[in-house]
Amino acid sequence: MATTLIKNATIVNEGKSFIGNVLIENNYIVKVSENEINTIPNNIIDASGLYLFPGCIDDQVHFREPGLTHKGEIYTEAKASVSGGITSFMEMPNTIPNTFTQELLEEKYQRASEVSLANYSFFMGASNDNIDEVLKTNPSNVCGIKVFMGSSTGNMLVDKKETLEALFSKCKMLIATHCEDEEIIKNNLAIYKEKYGDDVPMEFHPLIRSEEACYKSSSLAVQLAKKYNTRLHILHISTAKELDLFDNTIPLKQKRISAEACIHHLWFSDEDYKIKGSLIKWNPSVKTKEDRDAILQGVLDNKIDVIATDHAPHTIEEKNQTYFKAPSGGPLVQHSLVTMLELYHQGKITLEKIAEKMAHAVADCFQIEKRGYIKEGYFADLVLVDIHNSWKVEKSNLLYKCKWSPFEGFTFHSKVTHTFVNGKLIYDNGTFNELEKGQRLTFLRS
Repeated sequence: MATTLIKNATIVNEGKSFIGNVLIENNYIVKVSENEINTIPNNIIDASGLYLFPGCIDDQVHFREPGLTHKGEIYTEAKASVSGGITSFMEMPNTIPNTFTQELLEEKYQRASEVSLANYSFFMGASNDNIDEVLKTNPSNVCGIKVFMGSSTGNMLVDKKETLEALFSKCKMLIATHCEDEEIIKNNLAIYKEKYGDDVPMEFHPLIRSEEACYKSSSLAVQLAKKYNTRLHILHISTAKELDLFDNTIPLKQKRISAEACIHHLWFSDEDYKIKGSLIKWNPSVKTKEDRDAILQGVLDNKIDVIATDHAPHTIEEKNQTYFKAPSGGPLVQHSLVTMLELYHQGKITLEKIAEKMAHAVADCFQIEKRGYIKEGYFADLVLVDIHNSWKVEKSNLLYKCKWSPFEGFTFHSKVTHTFVNGKLIYDNGTFNELEKGQRLTFLRS
């Protein structure tokens, strides 16, 4: 039996922080104690001065495999994730081919079992004409159904009213939505194209993919979910206005409608387009400082339930094009936890709230089995962080296949030192154990 003892860590878990010890046997946590654990383990890590978090669970990533592996692949992006403290991810269906069949979905799971250092799940994709395939999805081993209510990426737009009604009325598992109204965006695009031609300045992106476009689509999703009692999860909230759609008066486990905030919407604002340009071009767009601050407040107030990345790498050559040609999205998994810890250093969020929104709440939202907490009997998905260890983001320390980051040149004040996945030390101060692979996530639902 393989055993590891983590000693003297400041454990951040379930709303409190305390100095304690954690004993791991094989895949699981078997003891959490403020007192000394009397055992002779195979390995001991003295974590004095370090903070122990439950492994982050990222409920929205795009790892680009299959079909777009010049941008990223499951192996490279999962490796970057683990180095950043993410022990589990949920990946989106807008690959090539789109994940519209159960066979294509299972091919992704098979590939991840071979190469992913992190635990994994994959969303089934919905289109205007594959509802029969969608309804075959197994809720116990697939994270959810992804619906693009706005053509963010290629041909996955679901825009037929009858299709949306059928999905929301018949699907019994979680539906995750990208919400932007296509008609509003098209009209806005026409206005700016007429004024600027093909060279629209990047700072107009939040006016093209506007607050109005987001709110109209999000409110439609909420309306449909309430009509059919659908389990709805709205991804990447980008406006203050959308917060009015969500309820913080009931516990997350009882919610039928939940919401996600992403790192870029919590960090950047429209003032950053002049310097960062297309590097912060995302869909939905980064908007005003007021929106950014309201989203963070929504996280603190529990109107927004989880924090994710929407990690979506492109090559730097693709990003360094004019407005209409530069794709939306960027790499974030390696820097998500340290970005939130930077907000902690700024006094904007507590360590306990970070653990809640990046681990506990994601596990609760998706009903993930035995993950997201530092609890006896749970999988030992754990992250040790030195919250007083500054380092600068440079190309030389980027692990993304695309080899760029919107944080290049920025100095973070916290650093991930160790990451355990299923009880195995996968990342240790820059060194990876690639002999072990992650596991498929399972869900407590039927």
